[in-house]
Amino acid sequence: MSVTAAAASGPISAEDRKVIFASSLGTVFEWYDFYLYGSLAAIISKQFFSAVNPTTGFIFALLAFAAGFAVRPFGALLFGRLGDMVGRKYTFLITILIMGGSTFTVGVLPSYASIGIAAPIILITLRLLQGLALGGEYGGAATYVAEHAPHGKRGLFTSWIQTTATLGLFLSLLVILGCRVATGTDFDEWGWRIPFLVSVILLGVSVWIRLSLAESPAFQKMKAEGKQSKAPLTESFARWGNLKIVILALLGLTAGQAVVWYAGQFYALFFLTQTLKVDAQTANLMIAASLIIGTPFFIVFGSLSDRIGRKPIIMAGCLLAMLTYFPIFKALTQYANPALATAIAKAPVIVVADPAVRAIDPDADPDATAVPFTVIAPAPVGATVTLVVKLDTVMPP
Repeated sequence: MSVTAAAASGPISAEDRKVIFASSLGTVFEWYDFYLYGSLAAIISKQFFSAVNPTTGFIFALLAFAAGFAVRPFGALLFGRLGDMVGRKYTFLITILIMGGSTFTVGVLPSYASIGIAAPIILITLRLLQGLALGGEYGGAATYVAEHAPHGKRGLFTSWIQTTATLGLFLSLLVILGCRVATGTDFDEWGWRIPFLVSVILLGVSVWIRLSLAESPAFQKMKAEGKQSKAPLTESFARWGNLKIVILALLGLTAGQAVVWYAGQFYALFFLTQTLKVDAQTANLMIAASLIIGTPFFIVFGSLSDRIGRKPIIMAGCLLAMLTYFPIFKALTQYANPALATAIAKAPVIVVADPAVRAIDPDADPDATAVPFTVIAPAPVGATVTLVVKLDTVMPP
C-alpha cells in the first residue's frame, strides 16, 4: 500500500483532531455571534427601529441583518489576502476579535429611545463589521483545515467546518431559550442582551484555543519556498481562467447551498414565528430539534464526497431541496397553524387595485372611511365590495 493510500485510509491523528476541533469551535462561536441578531430580529426591531411602525421596523431589522451578508464577500477578499501575507493563524485571531467585540457591543448598545438615530446607525455598523469578520473566518477556517487534511480525506475534514454554521445557530437558540426562561417577561426589555454579553466568554475561549494552534504546513511550505502569490486578487479576478472558476464557484456552488441552508434552517424560524404565529419558545425548540437531527449528515456526506466526488452530492442536495421545500412549508402551515391553512384553502382572496379609485388621504379628506376594490375570489368574479377602514386603528389621531 502506498503512503498516500495509507494516509487516506488511516485513522485521524491527535494533531489532526486538535486542528479540526480548534478551528471548528472558534468558527461555531463566530456563527453564534452572527446569528444571535437574526434569532432576535423581532426584539431588536423594537429596540432600535421603534421610530416606525412594527412591520417596517422588522423589515429594517432584517435589512440590517442582510447587511452583514452583503459584506461577507469583501471580508473573504480582505482577510483572504491578509491570510496569504501573514498566515492563517493570525488572521483567525483578528477576525474573531472583531466578531466578538462587535457582538458584545450590541449587548451594551443603548436603544433608539435613549440615543435616537445613533442607535440604528451604530447597530448597522456593527453588523457590517460582523459580516467582514465572518467572511474572513469561515473561508479561512476551511482553508486551514483543508491544508492539514491528508489526501483522500479533505471532504471529511472540512465537513466539520460545514457543521459550524448549524451548531452556531443551535447554540444561539439554546442560549436564547435559557435566557427567556430565566428572565420571563423581562426578556423583551433587557434579557435579550444577555446572549450578546455572554459572547465575551466565548471570545476568551476562542482566542486561547487559537493561540495554541500552529500555522498550516501548506502555508509554511509555500512561505519557505517563496511561492506565495504576490498579487492574489489580480491573479484571481483579472485572469479569465481563474475568474471563470470564481464565477462557477459563486453561482454554481455557494449560491445554491446558501438558498438550501438559509431557507431550510434560518428562514424556517422566521416563518414559524412571524407568519404562522408560533410562540418563540416553541419555535426555537422545533428548530433546535431539527438541527440535532440534521447536523451529523454534514459529516456523513462530507466523507461520502471523498469516495464519489463533490458534484453528485451537491446536485442531489439541491434537487432534493427543490422537490421538497414547497411541500414542507405547506405542511408546516397545516400542522403549526391549521386555522390559517384552512383559511388559505377555503377562502383564497386576490385583490386587484382599481386605478380609477383614489386612495384614502386622511390629511386631505379626514372623513373618508372606505375605499372600493375588486375581489377576484372567493366572491363572484368582478364583484365589487367595500373595505371599511377604521382610521383610528391604522393612523395616529
